[in-house]
Amino acid sequence: MTPKNDKKVIRSWAFFDWANSAYNLVITSTIFPAYYTIITSDKDNETLDYVNFMGGRFINSVLYNYALAFAFLVIAFLSPILSSIADTRGSKKLFMQIFTYAGALACCGLYVFEIDTLQISVVLFVLAAIGYWGSLVFYNSYLPEIATLDTQDSVSAKGYAYGYIGSIILQLICFVFVFFPSVFGLSGEAQASRLSFLLVGIWWMLFAQIPFRNLPKGTADLKKAKSNWLTGGFNELKNVWKQLQHMPYLKRFLTAFFFYSMGVQTVMLVATIFGEKQLHLPTSKLIATILLLQFVAIPGAMLMSWLSKKYFGNVKVLIGVVIIWIACCAGAYFTTTEMQFYCLAATVGLIMGGIQALSRSTYSKFLPQESPDHTSFFSFYDVTEKVALVIGMFSFGYIEEFTGSMQNSLIALAAFFVAGLIFLVLLRKVEPDTAAA
Repeated sequence: MTPKNDKKVIRSWAFFDWANSAYNLVITSTIFPAYYTIITSDKDNETLDYVNFMGGRFINSVLYNYALAFAFLVIAFLSPILSSIADTRGSKKLFMQIFTYAGALACCGLYVFEIDTLQISVVLFVLAAIGYWGSLVFYNSYLPEIATLDTQDSVSAKGYAYGYIGSIILQLICFVFVFFPSVFGLSGEAQASRLSFLLVGIWWMLFAQIPFRNLPKGTADLKKAKSNWLTGGFNELKNVWKQLQHMPYLKRFLTAFFFYSMGVQTVMLVATIFGEKQLHLPTSKLIATILLLQFVAIPGAMLMSWLSKKYFGNVKVLIGVVIIWIACCAGAYFTTTEMQFYCLAATVGLIMGGIQALSRSTYSKFLPQESPDHTSFFSFYDVTEKVALVIGMFSFGYIEEFTGSMQNSLIALAAFFVAGLIFLVLLRKVEPDTAAA
């Protein structure tokens, strides 16, 4: 068994964030959504942009939201099955590798994305999302295995910090290609953007070799090996749910996490398309804005960890952060100028990394620390997040389709944050360090 708090193992674990966060920045947040919006636009700001996909006709941004919602639905279904197999056969790292390679190769395939290849490109986009989010099921479950209770906040924040640094480095490389394509013999911004998708896949596979080499494989649970592999995962979720009935604090935190995750991830996934469609910002300014967001996210994640450890505790810091998210939704609803968008992006960046890192470590610290079944608990955590994302993305897309305006969708996001805040407030006198003990 690998000893906890081993510096080499923790550093290797954090490098998985370095490897895969390039997808999260380039494909999810910057170049891909901007490229997608441009490619599928009719260039008329006065009309809605429609595209044909699989026999249906959709507003381009609505198709984008529905595609991601479908990817998260697939992950919500697959993760308990795969987590069960990983638990029984000790193959946690193997499944992390399978999802990583599938997602990275799909990113490489996006090099062919043009309007004539919309059908296959959307499919590749969905496969890349499944690969990214699927690998995180197993990546997150390593946290309580490699770090002790008192270090999990800082280790979780370290992972996000590595991710932001690595993704920014690749983003800057892609940035050079996109804005100076002729220097590299490229035909224009479009080809440079597609080259960026290819580089993401290569970067992802290359740096993932560090955690693949040094992380433990996982220990097989022979008692579970005889269970049905198809239903075993769902039985594990059922067992986790039963255990949660005797863990009121963990159950309440998961409920809060479920609601505010609908808002957090949806905002991050639609920010670039919002800036392009609602404010008509050029690609260069959108990418620069998201880069600003990533830069402030690094100190943001560290700041939240420090405030939690030194002064307020995890729950109170999360309450404060969710309040700021609600204010951001309200601000976005009334955002009409470029400068307002930049201020909003800077604020979101500061709290984005903090709420993700602190949520992961708070959940980990609420868990029974001696339990060997961390993968099942984190599978439940990831399924909770994915179902929340399905609802968040589908709601955002459906409200836009129904009303014709993205800004109306922000009202639903604010409501999700408010619901999450209510459950966090009910936990305000409880800290996971004492609850888990």
